[in-house]
Amino acid sequence: MLIPRYYFSDDYASLYEYFLSQPHVEKTFHKGDYLWAPGEALTHVYYIKSGIVQTLVEHEEGYRKILSFHSKGTVFPGCHNFVYKIEQSILSKALSDTDTLCFTQSDFHRMYQENSQLASTVLEWYAMYINLLIYENAHQEYNNSFIRLCNLLYLFSRNSPSGCPEKIELTQENTADILTVNRVNAARSLSRLRDEQIIRPHRRWIEILDMDGLERYCSNETLLSE
Repeated sequence: MLIPRYYFSDDYASLYEYFLSQPHVEKTFHKGDYLWAPGEALTHVYYIKSGIVQTLVEHEEGYRKILSFHSKGTVFPGCHNFVYKIEQSILSKALSDTDTLCFTQSDFHRMYQENSQLASTVLEWYAMYINLLIYENAHQEYNNSFIRLCNLLYLFSRNSPSGCPEKIELTQENTADILTVNRVNAARSLSRLRDEQIIRPHRRWIEILDMDGLERYCSNETLLSE
């Protein structure tokens, strides 16, 4: 049984050679670059060869919420025919130098129609992304900030960018922006876990010292059924 993911990688890796055979340009984004300008319509689809991209939504008053992270072997922002107003508020920023294969929306939609494996992969990827958004709205929204933090750390440990479940590549600022809490609230919850020797915060990442202790604080809908 799958659990929600905030970090996506290798979802399309098996299609890499196919992508290379289709019309595209190779494009590199440097750390801090946006994949498209804020407020710009989404006109291209990117297959990420290397690097990490952070996707967030920005409120008109300047508040930001981190939605997800995307790395090697995945495609973002996906393929569809309609233009949605909310897309003007979605931003994707490279957290490191990021190499991509860049496709126009029209070319990617043609590929989607012609290649059944790609169509199936797109469908499954969207299902995973919708699962994350439903989880955020149906469960995380109603938990207190401490439980929400524990859930977040647990889910990242199950799908860690580093490949090491004990190393969570999130900063205190990241956790606050994902959970939509202020920095003081995030710091208080992290300090509680640190004082109970469940985690050890580092400057740019968080180390899990006691996974069983972390799991005891997680909500039931978050935990992986063994």
